[in-house]
Amino acid sequence: MQTIKEFDIDAKPFLKWAGGKSKLINEIELRFPKFIKESGKIEKYFEPFIGGGALFFYLMSNYDVSESYIYDINSELIVVYKTIQNNPHELIDLLSEIKERFIPKDHEDRKEFYLNIRKSFNEKLYDFDFENYSQEFIERAAQIIFMNKTCFNGLFRVNKKGEFNVPFGKYKNPSIFDAENIIAASVALKNTKIINASFLESEQFIDENSLVYLDPPYRPLSKSSNFTSYSKFDFTDDDQIELAKYYKRISSSGAKVILSNSDPKNTDETDNFFDDLYGDFVIDRVKAPRMINCNGNKRKPVNEIIVRNY
Repeated sequence: MQTIKEFDIDAKPFLKWAGGKSKLINEIELRFPKFIKESGKIEKYFEPFIGGGALFFYLMSNYDVSESYIYDINSELIVVYKTIQNNPHELIDLLSEIKERFIPKDHEDRKEFYLNIRKSFNEKLYDFDFENYSQEFIERAAQIIFMNKTCFNGLFRVNKKGEFNVPFGKYKNPSIFDAENIIAASVALKNTKIINASFLESEQFIDENSLVYLDPPYRPLSKSSNFTSYSKFDFTDDDQIELAKYYKRISSSGAKVILSNSDPKNTDETDNFFDDLYGDFVIDRVKAPRMINCNGNKRKPVNEIIVRNY
């Protein structure tokens, strides 16, 4: 496929993200509307749960996207996106300074350095004024990227107060950041509207020319696998139901809508939660590149669902 693009972009996610979609992109792209696959053009693209942005960056690197809108309720995440959009070079300079101080240290000193960064981060929790971008955004973004690349399993997890609570990881030589990718991501984000808001806020802008990808916090397959707190707001079954109503409304506008989520039938064949919610649409089950079961000998691939309205 050849597409006409203003820039030659090869951007990828700049954060590790629980449930990232890098390995599911092919399955999603296979299900794109025919006219998009043939033309390589997308008039309006919406991603109301941007997370790590794997699909967004893939599309911006491989398709001609006229308008793009990304949302997330996690204000800390939006700080990083806006910083990379507006001040990539200043962010790279600050991350370079942090890396130069961190890498030469032994494990215990690295851990202390990490915990000090985390403490500083948690002492400055506040509501960001995204209308008035400031130097504080760059410092905040650098802290988030550093912690994401050096914490345990690269998680972004916060408690009810919004405090980052992931322990230090044990990486011998963490990369921390990729300067070239930050610049590429900045180019990809150049004309993108970045909004700190619930997915519901996007509805007013979606129309028949829109492609919408929904990647909400996944419904946990079991109590022990419950990980929905990537922000201080949980995403419950009631929220999944609200999302399904939103899905139906934007479908009525003529938008092409794709949603991914966990498949409850991995652990309970009788669980029709999503089959009931999205029974009016096409539901495909695809193999996911992740495993479940705390016992390594019993781990097996799982299915995820991809729902589309066309």
